[in-house]
Amino acid sequence: MSGGTKGTVAIPSYAAPAEIVGLRKPAFIVGGIALILCAIGWVVNPTQFLQSYLIGFLLWCGVVLGSMALVMLQFLTGGAWGIMIRRPLEAATRTMPLLALFFLPILFGMRRLYAWSAPGRLTGHQAQYLNVNFFIIRAIIYFIVWGFLAFILDRWSLEQDRNPGYSNTRRLQLLAGPAIIIYGFTMTFASIDWVMSLAPGWYSSIFGMLIVGGQGLGALAFIIIIMLLLAHHELMADLLQPRHFHDLGKLLLAFVMVWAYFAFSQLLIIWAGNLTTEIPWYLHRLNTSWRMVGLFIVVFHFAVPFMLLLSRDLKRNAGGLAAVAIGLFAMRWVDLVWMTVPEFHHGGFQISWMDVMAPIALGGIWLGVYFTELKRRPLLPIGESNLQNALQHGDDE
Repeated sequence: MSGGTKGTVAIPSYAAPAEIVGLRKPAFIVGGIALILCAIGWVVNPTQFLQSYLIGFLLWCGVVLGSMALVMLQFLTGGAWGIMIRRPLEAATRTMPLLALFFLPILFGMRRLYAWSAPGRLTGHQAQYLNVNFFIIRAIIYFIVWGFLAFILDRWSLEQDRNPGYSNTRRLQLLAGPAIIIYGFTMTFASIDWVMSLAPGWYSSIFGMLIVGGQGLGALAFIIIIMLLLAHHELMADLLQPRHFHDLGKLLLAFVMVWAYFAFSQLLIIWAGNLTTEIPWYLHRLNTSWRMVGLFIVVFHFAVPFMLLLSRDLKRNAGGLAAVAIGLFAMRWVDLVWMTVPEFHHGGFQISWMDVMAPIALGGIWLGVYFTELKRRPLLPIGESNLQNALQHGDDE
């Protein structure tokens, strides 16, 4: 640990501790075993495998893109909360190439997932947008844009560590504003392509914002869990204060409310409009046994975490906050099941073991790569000019 002058906090100058990095091997093992089981499922039922794989991809895609959005939000606002979690967030954004690799099975199996991909299924303007070639082109554009943004943000952030005293905060701030807009724009179209087009006759103007809000919520929940792991290590135990977790808890509460606002607004607008092209999406979710899943989401994706996160004591308790974060991350999977699986099973609730195993397979592999990336940088952005303020921010109250 590097020495600090009076009035400052000593800052670790090296990468994540061995105990955290050591989680790579178990993650790869669990992911590999789950992947083998999914491969068996693919041989037995390739259509079900791809439907389940889509859920897993969307879950971990949300963590990567949501992390990138949080990094951009921190650069734009300059909040102390983001300085403490910047390096774990940036480690997630550096897995963007792996995310693109994860997308390939969806690309090659799209004819089993999307009914519109069959020749002659759609006509007119829909056919001009929803066709195989244009779908592939758009997907390539999304990953190029996201990869470029993640690379530039990460590179400019690293320059602060490589050049002590160098500040490019203003440049990062100027980039973050347009980058957030670009992310929101591209993710809206990606959500239309990858999720909404499962029901090609259905449309919601809020759906993209709902997906973006869910990605931010899932990414923040994941990072809170990572920060709890880091807080148990001696290097970070004295640096991560209750106030830091309090800030993260307040932001988590804000994302819970934002997600709930978009989800309720979508339901209210579609239900009030009662249009034949829009209402069926909810009818086969609320008029069948799927409605119990919807009620479960209302209670445990919003009501319970909302009430818990109102507690100041819970937000200042790392373990309690992480428990809520784990629950919310699990509910992100439930929400994605609610969005996708009913399009394959209109008659009522039905779930496959691969719906659980595919997210575990992708998650294990992704976490193994994530912990590798986490090791590549210091635990904190040691070149950040506001780092001392962020560390001392936890000393008040």
